[in-house]
Formats: sequence, C-alpha cells, structure tokens
Amino acid sequence: MLELEAVSRAFGSLQALDKVSFKVQPGRLTGFVGANGAGKTTAMRIAMGVLSLDSGQVLFDGQPTTPQIAARFGYMPEERGLYPKMGVREQLVFFARLHGLDLGRAQRNADDLLERLGLTARAADKVEKLSLGNQQRAQIAAALVHDPAALILDEPFSGLDPMAVETVMGVLRDFAGRGAPILFSSHQLDVVERITDDLVVIAAGQIKASGATEALRERYAGSRYRLVLPAATASAGEALIAASPGVSAVSVERVGAGGGQTASCLRVNFDATAELAQRLLAESLTLGPVEEFGRVIPPLSEVFKEVIA
Repeated sequence: MLELEAVSRAFGSLQALDKVSFKVQPGRLTGFVGANGAGKTTAMRIAMGVLSLDSGQVLFDGQPTTPQIAARFGYMPEERGLYPKMGVREQLVFFARLHGLDLGRAQRNADDLLERLGLTARAADKVEKLSLGNQQRAQIAAALVHDPAALILDEPFSGLDPMAVETVMGVLRDFAGRGAPILFSSHQLDVVERITDDLVVIAAGQIKASGATEALRERYAGSRYRLVLPAATASAGEALIAASPGVSAVSVERVGAGGGQTASCLRVNFDATAELAQRLLAESLTLGPVEEFGRVIPPLSEVFKEVIA
C-alpha cells in the first residue's frame, strides 16, 4: 500500500499541499482528480521522491519511502520524458536494464508491452517520429517495463483516442490485478468513472473526499429518484405524480412519443424524501407494473462539482 500522511509543501507563500493524507490500496486503481493547480502533480512528485516535502511522510507497505524503495515505482510525468532520438524498443529495454532487469527479461517485458499497447509495428521508430498518442503509449510502457511495485501516472490518457484509451485501461487493469497499487490523475472524469476502484478529490491543496468510487457516488446521490411506467399507465402515472404532495418532478419524459406514436413509457426523475418516494412507488403499483424505480446515482462530474464547491 502507498500512503501519504499529513504531507505539506509550500512554494514561497503558496501552500501547494496542506496536510494531505490518502491511501492507494494494493491491486486497486485510484483516481486523483482536481482542478488545475489543485496539487495533484506536487503530491505525486513527492510520492515518487522527485520533490521534497515540508512535513508529513510517504509510506510504502508501512515503511517510510526511501530512494531505494521509490526506485521500484513506475512513474509517468505529465511532460513526456523519453529520449526523442532513441528507438522505442531500444529505450524500453534500456529503462528496464536501469532498474536491474537482466537483458532477456528486459526484452521480453518490452516486447509484451509493445504488443499490448499496439506499438509493435513502431518498435524501431524513434520517439520523435511517433504521433502524440503513440508517444503517450510509449511513455506508459516505460513506466511499466520494469514490473514496478507501485505505479504513479500523471494524466496517462491525455492525447489518446477512444480506442487507445480502452487499450491503456485494459493494460492498467491487468497490472492492478497483479496486486500493485496504482495512482493516476486525469481531467477526463468519464474515464476516471469507468476505471477507478477508489477516488481522491483535491482542491486548493487539501483533500476534499476519498474512498471507493461507487460509495462516493452513492453518498452524493441525494434525494433524486427515477420512476419508469409502461405506456398503458403513463397518463395515470403522470397525473399521480402531479398530485403527490412533497414530490418535485425534475423531468417528465414520454419516451417514444411523437409522430402519432404511442409513448413506450413514462420516465420521471423527481426529488423526494425516501419515505415519499416509497409511497409514490406503492401508489404507482396500484396502477399496474413499474418498469424501473430507484435512486438516481449522479455521474462523477456532478460529484466532483459538489465536493469542491
């Protein structure tokens, strides 16, 4: 497990991190999100030992992180750090060897990552000849090639097309499956929502929320519910909702209506207390079957806005 405990860091009068604490669990993908300047990159550089801290500590498996321990980590900076005039495969083997792998294992790891990241055909190309998306894939391969004990990635999905995003997500999931903790930052909240097990939200150098991603979404779900009724009871259901005291309809949609066609169903999003929502469900069931009923779990983008507000 990778852990930051009360980490603080200032740059002159700017307090970049203020007693930042969070954990990255083994075998889990932890998304690190925040606005520009929130402190994500500073925290990740401190975790890697690239940047010193003013107070607090970084732990790995319960022990203070030393340069020797940090050398076992994989790190991908937001600014690409590969040698532009060096071949991709040659470079991956070089980095693996720097981390102590023998030549055979270094070559096998490099070839495996090149294949899985769709770069085999470009293995001999110089990095400067690659597209920005392929450079990003090569940078990710460089962070993984030595089988790191932990992985820290700063904006790994930047510049990738949707297919490349899927490829990289698959590689990261597989790596997490080996038991390593993975921390990555991203502004692409839709990607973060799809891939993360855990989430850390930072704003102005302070942690605003952390925990399992789905649990955080549930926590900020609030009092919004969705009720879907079949076409046969759509009109009666709409009247029932309109007449229900304490229920505030947010949106009412007759799905499939228009052009002379009968609505296939009535979909209503509404705000209410749990007790009122259950009462509305019971009353709706007296009209006939209910196709869907439950709380509306907000997307991560809405949770993020609420947390940092």
